[in-house]
Amino acid sequence: MRIAVTGGAGFIGSHIVDSYIAAGHEVLVIDDLSTGKAGNLNPKALFAKLDIRDAAAIDRVFTQFRPQIVNHHAAQIDIRRSVADPAFDAAVNIIGSINLLEQAVKHKAEGFIFASSGGAIYGETPTPAPETAVKAPISPYGAAKAAVENYMFVYQRTFGLPTVALRYGNVYGPRQDPKGEAGVVSIFAGAILAGETPTIFGSGDQVRDYVFVGDVARANLLAIDYLSQRAGTPETPDDCAFNIGSGVSTSVNELYRMLAEVIGFDKEAVHGDPRPGELMESRLDISRAREVLGFVPETSFGEGLRKVVDWLRG
Repeated sequence: MRIAVTGGAGFIGSHIVDSYIAAGHEVLVIDDLSTGKAGNLNPKALFAKLDIRDAAAIDRVFTQFRPQIVNHHAAQIDIRRSVADPAFDAAVNIIGSINLLEQAVKHKAEGFIFASSGGAIYGETPTPAPETAVKAPISPYGAAKAAVENYMFVYQRTFGLPTVALRYGNVYGPRQDPKGEAGVVSIFAGAILAGETPTIFGSGDQVRDYVFVGDVARANLLAIDYLSQRAGTPETPDDCAFNIGSGVSTSVNELYRMLAEVIGFDKEAVHGDPRPGELMESRLDISRAREVLGFVPETSFGEGLRKVVDWLRG
């Protein structure tokens, strides 16, 4: 199939591109390289450097490539920036997404896959949240993800574009920037390997569902099969969504302990003030993804941490 992957030079997107190409698909990467890296680009993929807010540019490349599937991973991913500048976050994450939905319909794409967030749209989840859980985002980033899912539902019901939202937990793995604004695993690992003591914001009792990027890439392969085989009309946006995680929640303190053990670091973490917009408990129920998509996370947290450390060590 011909698949356009936005954000395909980024951490998650580049792994998805690799998996699509390995499966025999033809891939066009769309990325403005503002956070993505040219070094992440698969040499077998076509590449268009453009901003997803530029509807005319998207129209031009879709006219040439004629994508059958649009896989949308380009985003403003920094929750802190979304809190500081909600309008910018919305311009990229909502308006940019609408541009892509509009062009997908115009160019008769057969499906649209969206990188949503299981960690940001549900709000506090002291018990694992299913897809039907109440949406209570506490950051503009989370609100934007929920909004795009609603727009996807509109485009499916009104314009006939099949869509699927993959609501990720905290994705980690090789290629995640240890100097970036998101990705606590790579940030902590990079600091420890440099001999620095990482800062844990807040108590460290915050829990997250950490999912390895290779498992996420496989979910995106399964999403293509789901789009091609699905019949019927969704009744709500949740009918088109799947939580993609490990099904296990781990505290930041435990993450630090496990990383320090893998690396052989014996210093205690430094604690700083909590960050606004950050959840205390984020737990995902991934049973629907198992039953409907056939998604099974294969990489344990300990194994994934070792892969990150090995990659950072080069």
